[in-house]
Amino acid sequence: MAGARQRAGAPLRQTGRTRRGGPVTGLLGGSFNPAHGGHRRITLFAIRALALDEVWWLVSPGNPLKPAAGMAPLSARVASARRHGRRAPIRVTAIERELGTRYTVDTLRALLRRYPRRRFIWLMGADNLAQLHRWKDWRSLARLMPIAVIARPGYDGAALASPAMAWLGRFRRPLTSLRGPERWSAPALVTLRFDPDTRSATAIRQADPDWARRFRNGLSRDAVTHHPIPGTAA
Repeated sequence: MAGARQRAGAPLRQTGRTRRGGPVTGLLGGSFNPAHGGHRRITLFAIRALALDEVWWLVSPGNPLKPAAGMAPLSARVASARRHGRRAPIRVTAIERELGTRYTVDTLRALLRRYPRRRFIWLMGADNLAQLHRWKDWRSLARLMPIAVIARPGYDGAALASPAMAWLGRFRRPLTSLRGPERWSAPALVTLRFDPDTRSATAIRQADPDWARRFRNGLSRDAVTHHPIPGTAA
């Protein structure tokens, strides 16, 4: 995928401002089973490349495309995400549980209704673009907000050949088009490429099947809604 290339280890420039129309917020969804340094690395890269004010990590209560077997409790996954998002403009949220949404398109619609002053951009890896055509109402999702696709080793070819890319390709935009959010329109797709990060939650689980036990204690609050996360101690 062609797109912006950025040295991922470069210092993060904090935007720290509220622009016309509200803060510009990236949304990165996933199971975070567990969260790891790769999530943080691509997030900081996206913040810098797209001049985002912050990114919300949407920790999914349950991914319809992933088996429930092997999925750690929501509280442990949120706690692991909080650990990897600390001291960065990253907010960890399980807001899908409160919204009662199961599919991404429904979550994004609900967020747009609840936070009308914010400007959102959906962040996804190339592995998700490769299977986007399997998502519920994926064309409707693309019409809700701009999408930024972050390259992931081994998935670029499948992403470029995917049915979703065949449709989205006509809406590809230069990176600079998303640096002026007052001009945003959707569908819009930008692709970002940076030095690959090969870390994966699957490899972490295989190496440490009991990782979730380290996150069993303590109260965890949602960084967006500020409500307690179910399953954590009061």
